[in-house]
Amino acid sequence: MPESEQYELYHYSPSTAAAAVTVVVFTILTAAHTYRIFRTKLWFCVPFTLGGVFEFIGYIGRIVGHSSPDSLPAYIVQSIFILVAPALFAASIYMTLGRLIRATDAQSYSVIRVTWLTKVFVCGDVLTFFIQGGGGGIMASHDPDKVKLGQNVILAGLFLQIILFGLFVLVSIIFHLRLRKQPTPASYAGHVQWQKMLWVLYAVSAIIMVRNIFRVVEYIGGHNGPLLKVEWPIYVFDALLMAATMAVWFFGYPTLIRPGKTLVSDTEAGMRLSETQKN
Repeated sequence: MPESEQYELYHYSPSTAAAAVTVVVFTILTAAHTYRIFRTKLWFCVPFTLGGVFEFIGYIGRIVGHSSPDSLPAYIVQSIFILVAPALFAASIYMTLGRLIRATDAQSYSVIRVTWLTKVFVCGDVLTFFIQGGGGGIMASHDPDKVKLGQNVILAGLFLQIILFGLFVLVSIIFHLRLRKQPTPASYAGHVQWQKMLWVLYAVSAIIMVRNIFRVVEYIGGHNGPLLKVEWPIYVFDALLMAATMAVWFFGYPTLIRPGKTLVSDTEAGMRLSETQKN
């Protein structure tokens, strides 16, 4: 390839200051979520916290990219880790709904059998994770043909993730309306703040959905598209939105879903109350 036509990894010089501030933000948020996990022992939120770690690593890659703009490893790290981090957030979000449904003892209100609910969404999420990761790896090449292929693979993963989130929100809304119309005894339990938790799920899902739509538009434009020729969009429509997702999840943490005696005894009490009412 002639020198004048060499493939550029970046169309700009990555900002050290912007990346450093972002690294600090995700360090604080990830540390806060790590504290929450050990404090509440809600281990299904581990993937969410790992998403924060991925964001941290990704923006470290952008710092390296400033001083070494031709470093392919640094480009691959920032490209892939920032791209797939939301899939890790999504895994914990999906698992929360199933636990919420069980906590309210409202399995019959779910349009997807609860035993399959988490499996369907998490397996789909894992698939999007590997599709996007694979596409990022292909795209991080000096070969323009492979870059185009990588973009198409990433787009497939992003479209699948958008479809999954859309289906997830639909399932959540149907469950919400059914439970609000006919509450279960367990839904009245003081520690089960199910409506608040559902609104948190809606909020983080909407934020990630907006981010994914941005990424779709970005990759449709191609490597020479307007959104990849400047740096600010990745901070406004990705870093900022993912930081907001972590902040919302921290303050709306699913502490209402507590494994162990508290949840079981409340649920059993609700079942007994229901049986008493029937008799």
